[in-house]
Amino acid sequence: MARTFHVVGAGLAGLSAAIRLGEAGETVVVHEAAGQAGGRCRSYHDPALDMEIDNGNHLLLSANHAARAYLRTIGAEDRLVGPPQADFPFVDLKTGERWTLKINDGRLPWWIFDRTRRVPGTRPGDYLALARLMWPPRDAAVGDVIACRGTLYERLVGPLLLAALNTAPPEGSAALAGAVLRETVAAGGAACRPLVARDGLGPTFIAPALEFLKARGVTVRFGRRLRAVTTEPERIAALDFGDETIALGADDRTILAVPPVVAAALLPGLTAPSDFRAIVNAHFRIAPPPGTAPVIGVIGGTVEWVFAFPDRLSVTISGADRLLDTPRETLAKIIWGEVATVVQMGDTKTPPAWQIVRERRATFAALPSEERKRPGAATGWRNLWLAGDWTATGLPATIEGAIRSGDRAAALARR
Repeated sequence: MARTFHVVGAGLAGLSAAIRLGEAGETVVVHEAAGQAGGRCRSYHDPALDMEIDNGNHLLLSANHAARAYLRTIGAEDRLVGPPQADFPFVDLKTGERWTLKINDGRLPWWIFDRTRRVPGTRPGDYLALARLMWPPRDAAVGDVIACRGTLYERLVGPLLLAALNTAPPEGSAALAGAVLRETVAAGGAACRPLVARDGLGPTFIAPALEFLKARGVTVRFGRRLRAVTTEPERIAALDFGDETIALGADDRTILAVPPVVAAALLPGLTAPSDFRAIVNAHFRIAPPPGTAPVIGVIGGTVEWVFAFPDRLSVTISGADRLLDTPRETLAKIIWGEVATVVQMGDTKTPPAWQIVRERRATFAALPSEERKRPGAATGWRNLWLAGDWTATGLPATIEGAIRSGDRAAALARR
């Protein structure tokens, strides 16, 4: 009897699962509650700017093998752009210093012994102390393992871990921090090249994925919010979408790729992260000066990373709960003043056309206590699997983690 795979959720986790299943020739139906795919990884036309912008800015690294394989499968890997080496320009707004971190290829980190390549004001021994984070105790916080102070922490480790964890690093999970460092910095510059979606998240990750699925006969249905799941002792028997209930055949399978709050409501008894952190993104409609690096790290300000696109300058601020109640106009002026200083534009007081995007529940809080709540892909029902960056991927809530979760759920579901 032919089997059907129902993928609930068309964010990156759901799309990656559907792509792997469609690639294998399976019959797949994707159900998405919203009117578009992508979840938190999407582009849209913003009327205030009259241009296409991303819901959030995302920096990938060359070590993100699952994300790159996903893009390669859908024919979009060439839409990720970045420097040929692991070069990261930084600006310290407090001191005015500018430098470029240059991580050499290969696992032997000789770059830490070259003061022109490492962070100014640091010594080689400072970096060696980070070895304690490589394999920390599972339930430890970063602050339990390393000293969260000093020049190296303030100018590199802190900003890197804040971006990765979206949680204040001292209280963040040392296990997740260690996983990030092992796959990137500890693996050498070949694993650390910064990559950004040249044409935006939607044209890079979402539109080509939908085209790929359509070409393989995968049905994607929008406006389909899953209301309830009918369960039996060993399997789920039906999916209730309100206006339609789908009875599952004996060999049908379901992958639930929805946010943790939704999954917990659908599956009573499911343990899932319940504490979240915000991200604030800002977009300014102005072309960056010629030669501006695609990504610039910022120290000593509100802004953390500046992304330069051909037609706009964008900003990401992680762990941004403190900014959720700041008036938008005030926030735009503060951010623009820092951005204009970073990219060395003349007028730091008058922002060009701007937009502020606040994601209140952008990611789960990457605390040791929340890490323990993350479920695996398998469930107590033999025809149901979970996917999402909030499941137990071994990584923080990132694009890479979301795609890995979808790949794993699809592989398990096909067995």
